[in-house]
Amino acid sequence: MTAMPQAQARPELYIQRTLDAPRELVFRMWTEGEHLEKWSCPTGFTIPFSEGDIRPGGSFRTCMRAPDGTDHWLGGTYKEIVAPEKIAFTHAWQDENGNSEHETVVTVTLAEKDGKTLLTLHQAFFVSEASRDGHETGWNETLDQLERHLVQ
Repeated sequence: MTAMPQAQARPELYIQRTLDAPRELVFRMWTEGEHLEKWSCPTGFTIPFSEGDIRPGGSFRTCMRAPDGTDHWLGGTYKEIVAPEKIAFTHAWQDENGNSEHETVVTVTLAEKDGKTLLTLHQAFFVSEASRDGHETGWNETLDQLERHLVQ
């Protein structure tokens, strides 16, 4: 008897944070460009270029500059926006010309919890656990930036 091959694991990422801010404000941080450009990158990174059409079917393209000066381009398309509770978009690393690598889907849900916001971020599917783990580090640093921006 031949053993059936096991299904290949498809790594996913889940992060939850309780933010000390109303859900409507957190939603605006994710959907208004003037806010996104101030917090939506890991610690020490800057955003020298960003453009986006934040609506279902709209796209975005962003350059994140690392502390060492290296540019990291990413882009995607907004799949779903339900104010003030859900934002879903594709996420793909790109070269300078906009050619994409592997694409994942990021879904951010916001739930009201005693005047605060329970943020859940889900990203799937990654090509490897190492890729997922790298994104987990980046997203956690980015969410740290969001928390700092919310208190300004």
